[in-house]
Formats: sequence, C-alpha cells, structure tokens
Amino acid sequence: MEELFSKVLQVVMRCKDCEDRKANVRVTIKLQTFSGPAHRKDLLVKLTDDQDPYFLFTLTISEEDFQSLKVQQGLLIDFGSFPQKFIDLLNLCYSEQESDSPRFLLHLSCQSPVLQGIASFSVVETNAFKHLNHLSLRTAQASDKEVKDHLAVCLSSLKAEKHEIEVNLKKTEEDLSRQLNYTQQTLSEKTKELDKLRSEWTSQTSCLSSRHSQELQSEREKALELQSRLQQQLEQLRQELESAHKKSNQQLNGKLTELESSCRELTEKKYKNESVIRDLKIKLVSAEEESQRLKQQVQSFRRENSTLDTEVHEKDRLVSQLQMRLAVLEQEVKDKDQLMRRTKEVLEATQQQKESVEEHAESKEVQIRKLEATIKSLSEELIKANGIIKKLQGEIRGLVGKIKVKNSVTVSQEKVLQDTSDKLQHVEKNLQTSQQQLSSRDEQISKLKEQLETTVQKLNESREVLKTNENVISWLNKQLNEKQLSTKPLESMETPSSTTKGLRAHFSPQTSNSAYVKADDPTPTEQGTIQPANRHIRDGAGLDSKYFERRDSIPIYGLSSNPLHRELPQRSKPCIPSAYFSA
Repeated sequence: MEELFSKVLQVVMRCKDCEDRKANVRVTIKLQTFSGPAHRKDLLVKLTDDQDPYFLFTLTISEEDFQSLKVQQGLLIDFGSFPQKFIDLLNLCYSEQESDSPRFLLHLSCQSPVLQGIASFSVVETNAFKHLNHLSLRTAQASDKEVKDHLAVCLSSLKAEKHEIEVNLKKTEEDLSRQLNYTQQTLSEKTKELDKLRSEWTSQTSCLSSRHSQELQSEREKALELQSRLQQQLEQLRQELESAHKKSNQQLNGKLTELESSCRELTEKKYKNESVIRDLKIKLVSAEEESQRLKQQVQSFRRENSTLDTEVHEKDRLVSQLQMRLAVLEQEVKDKDQLMRRTKEVLEATQQQKESVEEHAESKEVQIRKLEATIKSLSEELIKANGIIKKLQGEIRGLVGKIKVKNSVTVSQEKVLQDTSDKLQHVEKNLQTSQQQLSSRDEQISKLKEQLETTVQKLNESREVLKTNENVISWLNKQLNEKQLSTKPLESMETPSSTTKGLRAHFSPQTSNSAYVKADDPTPTEQGTIQPANRHIRDGAGLDSKYFERRDSIPIYGLSSNPLHRELPQRSKPCIPSAYFSA
C-alpha cells in the first residue's frame, strides 16, 4: 500500500439543522494494488481527526466505481491520473486555508443532525457568482473493527518511533560520557605541562638577569672609553676651527676694501629705491587688508562646513539606529514564528500521547489515572500557549505597523540627507577655490618676504660701509684741524672772514620715516670761504677733493621693487663737528 497524501486540512462541517463549523481533519490518500490474476488497483481515502481518535471516515474507489463517478460528475480524466488531480485540489485548499477569504474549500456534509453514517466529502471553489463543486465523494463512517485496526496501526507506529528515540538517546549519552573522560584526561595533561613551563620560565629569567648585569657593566666601560676619545677629537676640532677662523678674518678684511668701492654705487641708487619702497608699502597695506578679508571668509566657510558635517553625522547615526531597530524587529518576528511552530509541534505530540493513553485505558486503569492528571496539565498549558500565540500575533501586527511608519520616516530623512549632501558639495567647491586663491597669495607673500630679507641684508652692509666712511671723515677733520692750527697766521692775513665761518661737511643718513635730511644751503660769504679753504687743503694736506664735496643724501643700494614689503626701520646718524666744519 503506497501513501500518496497525508495532511491536516481545514474542513467545513455541515449537519442537518446545525450551524456550520470548521475543524482540522487529516486527509490521507493511499493507493492499494492487488497482485493476482485480476491485478486491480483501489484508491483509499481516509478522513481522521488527530484530537478525536474515534473520528474515521473511509472511502474505497475501484476502477469500476470511478467509471460510475466519472459519468455522474462529468469528470474528464481517467483512473490513472485521478489521484494526482485530487491531490492537486487538496494542495490548493491547503495553500489558501490561512487566508481570510479562501477560494477553495473542503466540505463534509451529513443529512443527520450528528456527524455519523454516510457523509459527502466535496471540494468547492467559490467565486463572485456561485459555489462551484469540483468533486464530491460519498464517505462512510468506519465500524468499530476498522476503528480498532486504525488505532492499532497508530499505536505500532508510535512504539516504533519511541524505540528509535530511546536508541538515539542511549547513543548520545555514551558519546557525551566518552567526550567527558577525554576532556578530563587532556585537562590533567595540560596542567602538568603548565607546571613544567612555569619552572622553565623562572630558570630562564634568572639566567637572563645575570647575563644582563654583565652586559651592562661592559657597556659602561665602552661608554667611558668612547667619552675620552670624543674629548680628544673635540680638542683637535677646536684647534682646526680657530685656524679656519683666522683665515676667514683675513679674507673678510680683503672684502672690506671691495665693499668701500661698492658703497659709492649704493649711494647713487638710494633715491630710486626709496621711491619704490613707498609704492611697495602702499601695495603691501592693500594686500594685507585683502588677505585679512579672505581669511575671515575662509573661517566662516569652515564654520559652515563643520556645522554641516555635524548635521550629516547626526542624520547618519539616526539612520543606522533605525536600521538596527528594524533588524531587531524582524528578528523578533522570526523568533515568534519559530515559537509558534514549536508550540504546534508540542500540540501534535501531546495529541499523539493522548491517543496512546486512551488506547491503553482498558488494560491499565492505574496508569490512566496518572495520565489523566498529565493530560489536564497539558490541556492547561495548551490553553496558555494559545493565549500566548494570540498575544504574539497582536504584537506582530503592532510591530509591522511601527516598521511601516519608520520606513516612511527613513525615506523622508534620506531626502533631507540628499539635499544637505548637495549643499555640502557646493560649499566644498567654493572652499577649494578660495583655498587655491589663498595658496597663490601665500606664495606671492613668501617670495616678497625673501626679497625683503635680501634687501635688508644689503642695507645692513651699506650701513657698515657708511660707518667706515664716517670714521674716515672724522680722521680727515682731525688732520684739517691740525693743519689749520699750524697755518693760522697766514690765513688770517689773506681771509679774515675765514676764522668766523669754516667749511661744513654735510652727511645725512636716512631717517626712520624714509625722508631725506638735507644740509642748509650756504650763504654767499660761506661759499667764498669754502673755495680758498678747499684750495689750501688741496695744496697743503694733499687729500682728494671728493671727500669735501657737498652731498645732500646717500642712496641705499639693492632694495627690491616688490610692492608688498613692510616699512624698513632706519635711524639718523649725527654729523661729527670739528673746528673748521660747523655743525
């Protein structure tokens, strides 16, 4: 006998003068073949209830019965394909029994007020127009013998399953005891190895400490030797540096003579560079104001960028929290589905146990009392489980509604995030352009600073040269004073007015505000005294006339023409008075 189909389906029970009710009925279809000269096949349809062991309706359809059924109900298939088509209809009913308005239904109707005797088992399709009856089979209630045979078959199958479970349980107990013994042995071995490793570690640490002390002593001796060697090398290097310093001093003295000649050229270029310095100062002030304004703009852009970054991070954090909450809710839904399946399996197991207990009720009355107590506790647990299932279903519906609301919130937040990301990209582009402009300005400023440093160096060199020139002029004044004192009687006879007014040596270095200090214009009498004095000096002392020429100012050589230099600090140097050169 080959079993083709066995599932619990929802069937609508219809009795005379009674309301329709729904019940879960197990539909079993078997194909029975008889080997013999006739070699015929019979289709056995059995309706049972897992909760009621006495509920049993059977129907046997042979090939001859199928031909009459085919004619009565207008079937278009033969007996070979009838079982599969019947199973397909039952699968359709099973797939739609959980929906609110199922399309395919199973009806079990009886003409008597109690479900007994002959009942018609039919497959009905419902649509908007009518109830369409696909198939209707007349089943008969089983006799007491058939019920007993059915219960005996169920009991034998349960015993076989129980034996298999006991065998598997014994095997698992043996495996677990074996594994426990093995782990205990390995634990003892590992503890022994650990003790060995600890002893080895203590011995190694003592050896290493002694070796380390010896190495430390040797390194100290080496360091002392190295220190003495380095002191000798430093002494030699100091001597070499002193000799090199003497040579460099000699070279600098030679360069000093060359700088005296370049001083003349610097005085000629002073006027030009001072005018350029004024222009550079004006441009430098304007450039500094512009750079200050650009820095303020960059700071404002950075503040906006930081605020936008914080907003984006907060939105990302909210999205991640919502996604985590959604995943947790989905996992809870899955766990509750698994719990419902487990409760259904527990219900089926308890029902099977109940059937076995009722079968043994006649022979074992003492066991019946104990089992009745267990059945009562199980029924209470089943009632509690049904209540828990209903609560879980309500919670699942609420969670599904919350998930839909959160999905709509996440969609709106994603739109806001997209807008903020577009704004951020625009601000970053503006910030990049401003940073490029700032980098170009910084490069220009660095170049101008380098040029300014070179000009400051050249200015310091020219000042040193001017100091040497002042020393030369003071020496010349002393020589002139001595010469005039020796030749004073002769000059008083020739030029009486020369004793009251002498020559004026005018030397006006650059002042701190880049202005020029000019000597006073000589009066006609002073001009008259200057010429014979110059003539007398030229004849008597033998000095070149270029040391007594009138110069209004000395120009600075080598200043850069870049417009962004800062104002150079300059100081005025007083003239050195003498007896013949009035202050």
